[in-house]
Amino acid sequence: MIKVNYPPFPFKIKQANDKDLIFDEIRKKWLIITPEEWVRQNFIQYLIQEKKYPPSLIAVEKTIVLNGLKKRCDIIIYKAEKPWMIVECKEQNVPLSEKTIQQILQYNSALPSTYLVITNGNSCYGWQIQPQISMIAEIPFY
Repeated sequence: MIKVNYPPFPFKIKQANDKDLIFDEIRKKWLIITPEEWVRQNFIQYLIQEKKYPPSLIAVEKTIVLNGLKKRCDIIIYKAEKPWMIVECKEQNVPLSEKTIQQILQYNSALPSTYLVITNGNSCYGWQIQPQISMIAEIPFY
């Protein structure tokens, strides 16, 4: 398992229509704070602050087509204009399972990347896919 130390971040949070909203710094819009969105926003800040990933090279909830169906990748990091890492986020009470791994492998088949990461905010696992598949002990610096 990869150890992730989430940095403190002054998230912009507000209420509208009896809903709690969080401002997504990447997409530049307000979103309902779902449990999965909370994990996603914290992981994005971890990548930016701790691992020095450029915000301009991060895509959030990017639509891809997989077997004729539209799917959304939670986080994609680009390097040299190609997908370099795909991150799949689950809410904290959802265990990371074989199903989660299969989901991110499907995304990778449509969007080949060097790294795949799954997280639920509590647990985090990752693999380097290219040049060969191997588990990683930590998230690489950008």
